[in-house]
Parts: sequence; C-alpha cells; structure tokens
Amino acid sequence: MKKVTLKISVFVTFFCCISMHSQGTLKEYKKAIAVDSLFRDKVFNTPSTFYWVSTNELWYVNNSKEGKEYLFVNAETKQQKPVFNHKKLADVLTKKTNETVNYNNINIKNLKLDSESNNLNFNFKNLQLSCNLDTYDLTILDTIKEKKDRDSRYWGDFFDETKNKNVPSPDVSKIAYIKNSNLYIKDIKTNAETQLSYDGTKGNYYSTYIKWSPDSKKIMAYKVKPGEDHKIYFIESSPKDQLQPKLQTRDYLKPGDELPFKSPQLFLIDSKEHIKIPTDEFSSQYAISRIDWRADSRAFTFEYNQRGHQAYKVINVNAETGKLSVLINETSKTFIDYSSKKFRYDIEDGKQIVWTSERDGWNHVYLYNGDGTVKKQLTKGKWVVRKVIHVDEKNKEIYFTASGLDRNQDPYFIHYCKIDFDGKNFKRLTSENGNHKVTFSKDYKYFVDQYSRVDKPATTLLKTTDGANKLLEIQKGDDSELIKQGWKAPEVFTAKGRDGETDIWGIIVRPTTFDPNRSYPIIEYIYAGPHDSFVPKDFRPYYWSMTSLAELGFIVVQIDGMGTSNRSKAFHDVCWQNLKDGGFPDRKLWMKAAAKKYPYMNVDKVGIHGTSAGGQNAGAALVFNSDFYDVAVASCGCHDNRMDKMWWNEQFMGYPIGPHYEACSNVENAAQLGGNLMLILGEVDDNVDPASTMQFANALIKANKDFELVTVPGMAHSAGGDYGERKRKDFFVKHLMNVKPPSWEAIYNLENLVKK
Repeated sequence: MKKVTLKISVFVTFFCCISMHSQGTLKEYKKAIAVDSLFRDKVFNTPSTFYWVSTNELWYVNNSKEGKEYLFVNAETKQQKPVFNHKKLADVLTKKTNETVNYNNINIKNLKLDSESNNLNFNFKNLQLSCNLDTYDLTILDTIKEKKDRDSRYWGDFFDETKNKNVPSPDVSKIAYIKNSNLYIKDIKTNAETQLSYDGTKGNYYSTYIKWSPDSKKIMAYKVKPGEDHKIYFIESSPKDQLQPKLQTRDYLKPGDELPFKSPQLFLIDSKEHIKIPTDEFSSQYAISRIDWRADSRAFTFEYNQRGHQAYKVINVNAETGKLSVLINETSKTFIDYSSKKFRYDIEDGKQIVWTSERDGWNHVYLYNGDGTVKKQLTKGKWVVRKVIHVDEKNKEIYFTASGLDRNQDPYFIHYCKIDFDGKNFKRLTSENGNHKVTFSKDYKYFVDQYSRVDKPATTLLKTTDGANKLLEIQKGDDSELIKQGWKAPEVFTAKGRDGETDIWGIIVRPTTFDPNRSYPIIEYIYAGPHDSFVPKDFRPYYWSMTSLAELGFIVVQIDGMGTSNRSKAFHDVCWQNLKDGGFPDRKLWMKAAAKKYPYMNVDKVGIHGTSAGGQNAGAALVFNSDFYDVAVASCGCHDNRMDKMWWNEQFMGYPIGPHYEACSNVENAAQLGGNLMLILGEVDDNVDPASTMQFANALIKANKDFELVTVPGMAHSAGGDYGERKRKDFFVKHLMNVKPPSWEAIYNLENLVKK
C-alpha cells in the first residue's frame, strides 16, 4: 500500500509540474500572437527623424504619451517649444477640410516657418496650406498632385546601353549620339554631321552613355562587348487576374556567367582624332564605373573592379595623349569589400583623394596625392571606420562613423568622429554607451545625437560639433508602459570564439513568462551574410523573428559569428570561399557558454531558422552541423551559391568557379543531413532562384531524407508570410518540445470555432 501511495504521489507531482510548466500550449500560442500588438506604441519620447530648417533650428515629431507632438528646437537659445498650438490647428484643419482631425494625432509634413510673418507652411494630405500662428487663419496655397507610382525596376534587369538620349555639349554647340553602333556629333547651328568612330559593330558597339569634357573639346565614349543573357523562369500558379498560370521570367546573372566588356575611348573634337585606350590595366572586368571628367578637362577617371574582387583600381586617362595611369591599386589575397566599405572622394578636382582600405587588417581612411602616391594613413588602430559621411574641404576635416573604439562597449556600436586631412586632431563626437545615430545641421555646427541599446530606450541630445558639448536633452525614452506589459529586455551576451581569444557577440530573448526553473529549447535566428553584421544594437520592443517564437516557450538567440562584417579583416575573411562555415564553430561555443551560465537553456535541443542567406545557413546547420542542431526551418535559401545572383556570391566565394562552390553546397552534400528540416519557398521568388530550394529538395529525396517542403503560391522572396510563420512555429513546437501543436482553428479562429 505504501508503494502504491508513493507511486500515486509521484504521478500527481509530475502531472502538476507538467501543467504548471507546459510550453507550446494554446495559451502560449495566443500570447505569441498577441505580443506584437501588446508591445506596440508602449515606448514614448523616442522621435525618429529630425529636420534642420536653418543652421541653428530644427523641428521634429515626438511620440509623447498624449500623442504626436510637433516641437521646435533652437540651438542658440538651447530651448524647445511646440511648433504650434495643437488644439487650435486641429480645429481649423477640421473646419477647412471637413475631416475630423484629432489634436494628438495631427499628420502634417514639410513644415516651413517664416519667422517674420509667423506663417507656418505645411502639407496636409493633398493640400499645401499656410497657417498664421498668431490668428490661426488657414489658407489653401495649392493642391498636391498625387504622385504616380513609378514602375519599380527589377534589381537584376540588364542595363541597356542603347537607350540614352542624345547628349549636348556643355557649351550647347553640338550634340553627340550613336548611329549604326558608332559615335557621331552634329553641329547644332549648321546641322552638319560628323562620324568620329568607325570601329563599332553590333557585337562591340558604342554605348549611348557619352560624356563630354567640361570644355566641350573632348568626348569619352566607351565600347561594349555584350555579355551573357541569363534568365530564370518560374510559374505563377494562381494569378489574380486569370485562371490559367503564368510563366514569369527575369534577367539573372549567376556566378561564372560572361559579363559585358567595356573599353573607354577618347575623342578630340577639333582634330576629329580617335585615341584608343589600352585595356591591359582593366582586362578582367567585373565592372567599370564612375567615369568622370576632371573639372579642368585635363583627364577623365574611372574605377575598375576586377572579376573576383581581389583588385580594385582608380584609373586616370590623360585627355591630350590618352596615356593611362593607375592612381589607386587596391589588392587583397581574399576579397575587397567594395559593396560595403569602399569610399572615394576627390579633393579640389583630384589634387588629393580620400580613400578607405582594409590593407592593415582594419577598415581605415587614407589620403592619396593626386599622382596616386599615398600621402598618409589618417585613421589607425584595432577598430573600424564604418562609413565616411562628410568631407569638409574648406576646414580640411573628414567626418566618419566608427566601431570598436571602446573596450568597455559593444564593438559594433556606431560612434561619430572627425579628423583633419593631416591625420591629427582626431575627435570623438559621441562616446555614450550605446548605438548612435546623428543628424547634423546644414553647416555641421550642431547635431542631434540619438543613442540606444537593446536594453535601453533612446536618449536624444543636442550637441555642438566643436567640443561635442551637450546643449540640451531633447528627449529621454520612456519604456515604463512596455515593462508593465511583461516585456523583458534582450540580454547582450558574449563568449569566446573558435580561436579562444575573439569575443563573439549576440543577444538572448526570453519569453514574458520566463521561469528559470523550466528547461527551454534554444532557437537561433540566423543571417550570416558576409556583407554586414546583423545582431540588433538599437532598442526595439518587438523582434519579428524572435519575440513571438520565444513566447511559445523557447529561448531565442541571435549571434554574429566569424565571417560577418564590421570587425577586423581577419574576422571577415573566414567567409572567403567558405560560406558553409557560417560562423558555426563560434555559434556553438557561444550557445554552450550561455547554457553553462544559464542551465535552463537546453543545449541538447537546438533549432535554427533563417531566410535568404539565412535560409542557406539554416539548411547548412543540418547538413554540416547536425552534431549540434536538431531542427531547422530554411526559407528561400540559396542552397548552392552557383544558383544565386552573381554579385553577392562572387563577392565572397570568388571567381573563377571552383570545387569550393560544390564543397559549400547544401545540395551536393544533402546526404549528410541529420535532424528535422522544413524548407519554405515562395514560388515567384526573383531574389533567390526558387530552383535552388527545389534542387535541394530533389537531392534530399534521392538521399532518402525525410523533410517537409512548404511552397507558398504567389509569394516572392520572404520568410513565408503568415502561413509560413504558422508552419514554422508548429514545426519547432513539434520537434523541439515533442508537443502536438493546437489546431489552427483554436489558435487563429477561436470565434468561428465556437460558432460552429
């Protein structure tokens, strides 16, 4: 009897624990759906945009607890005040437009205040209005024509070199144009036509994008040898305007495809001389860009990006002789991050050149002489220049953002700085512990500095550029209402990477119902694209990819492993010709370190999800890293880099195509897959070829692997939309919690279920 009683007692205790600590139930699903709206509009005094209207005055809209508040700031008086009486303006707007306008939700744009007349001009819906702020008389100045939606150009469309209009000379005496694949000019007064080139053919023609020299005495025109015409095709199964499916097609260059070849040519107008430019210095082209004449017409320059991105040149062509000289020759044994880090600014018509480079292992600013010799490295140290934002030629200063300046701060935090042309007088404009966003006055004398962290809402300050002195605290973020809703700030967590020395940074997101006595499976949200870093640094109440999932009873994390950007060059180079790495060795160590500190993180139950490059990463987690990851949901992934867009993949995987592409392919290595995989695909995805996912699925089928394939009709490049989100949640609950998810009717359509 004692044994029976003991067994019953143990069973009751176990049952109670399961009930108290259940995860993935209907209650959690309902909370997961609700958190977005629950956390929305619960943080106040965090304005997002600031408009300088003069050198010392600005206005902005504050999200106060009472509603929208339009405020005017004067940097000289260090004061701010309402731009207008909100109730009075709402009343006159209501009367004038016959629409109810609430004083705490006025929506006006393009504010301009005339201090002499005290008239405020602004746009309200389709009206341009003027309000006298003494009398609140409101006058309609004009109606605003509705802007027609421009046809959004598809990112991959081939550039048509034949469609430019005729190009007039700067002195308007002649026009230049292309006829029969060759360059012609015509005298505007006499209508006399002159053929300048005779070597253009249909297979190697002159582009219509012609550039006259400023003195109208010379022309740069380039010949184009067309590249490969590569298209992708997909079926839109369920178009809205017809019953039958549609075949869609897109221009889409892939790694290894043949590219156009451009050869700039020089023409002297008076002598009608054609000077051919040798192509030896730019013979293996990915791109020729920024073809610009010097202001004094002495030369033109262009930039040459070598195929494979291991060389990048700035080339100068003498306008009298056609002699070519290389001003800058940037090289790398791995890759040059031209798409994210390259910056060039020519000072005084090319007497000096500001340039950025990672040649010393960190992204820094260099100053070149006009002849191409390096004058000086302006910034230096184990930190990175993120972006050059302004070159002040008059005061000989360079403004830029930087990361990694402070040992006691997150190395990804953006800070603002400036330095002289001689590399001296380095000055910090921001130093507070947070991620900064600055809006300068028109003359750069003042600036608005707003900074935040994932665990601290934004503080907004007005400062002077000279000395970075604080003049006024414009606003201080208030998250008290958010916290009342049960919101928990993400935790910033660091651990050592694979080398045992480098700090790897990420965040931990916990559910509002977090209980340290529970055991939580871990889900990583991943995007390891090498073109940037991705772990959030600013304050946000809600993370679409993490917050809702956490509410189901998971710990959700996001990590920037090696191979991503914005750290040292060595940190970044891990990705080169090795995208399958994905920073996974660092991610595993990071999660193990977090689980050691927080035993409630169950490192034996780990899921992962991502989209696009993150979809490739999520697939690679189970193909190459199933020793650690158990469940993955991969959306619209580029599962073989040979199937994806050329520019992104050749940037990091290199050219020519080699065995390393196959080694990194989820498709070619599908037989290695372990764990539970869901593939989500938009059938009309024109960012990543949908065939990439289908080829992965085909390889998995051939390898007798069990997986789920979710294809969403009519959907483009995405994580799967609402349908994909529901499938993703259920998949993780089922395979990480071993819990059968509630029915969708119960979760999403409870009222309809009750009526039935």
